[in-house]
Amino acid sequence: MPRKLLKRIMPDPHKFHNYGFMRVLGDWVHDPNLWHLNRRSAAVACFIGLFCAFIPLPSQMFIAAILSIFFHSNLPLSMCLVWVTNPLTMGPIFYGSYMLGAKILQTPPSPFQMELSWQWISHELALIWQPLVLGSLLCGVFFGTLGYFFAHWVWRWHVVKRWEARKLARERLSTNSDDS
Repeated sequence: MPRKLLKRIMPDPHKFHNYGFMRVLGDWVHDPNLWHLNRRSAAVACFIGLFCAFIPLPSQMFIAAILSIFFHSNLPLSMCLVWVTNPLTMGPIFYGSYMLGAKILQTPPSPFQMELSWQWISHELALIWQPLVLGSLLCGVFFGTLGYFFAHWVWRWHVVKRWEARKLARERLSTNSDDS
């Protein structure tokens, strides 16, 4: 992966601690392993971030932060990937997860209209929560695993490309010095 690019866009660890819910995590956020960027920490952060993006709760970033601390992955990367589900993509993602869960549970999908009211939450959510949770977990595991292996592949591809470029540069240097 383009390590220099990722390091350049990452927030400052000292300022990060002052963000709202990060104060709850206290000194755990200052662990240097959470800010270290290597293939393993980036790949695990991709899994965590994409998995948490499919959790149908409003606390996705907090869950991603706790999982990053627990698994010693890159904290900012996992929290950024949670934003795959944003106000524009949340509806289609959770509807697709619900449909997948309904298909697996072999329950007919019930037509519903989503609205942010207590009546909808107490009545409609009670009817659709099982397929939604199952579909969300399965999608989270699938896309998290896909992100994990993709991050590994991109990182390895980038390292091999740079290694081949250095090898080619050394060969050019040795042929130029032999010609002299």
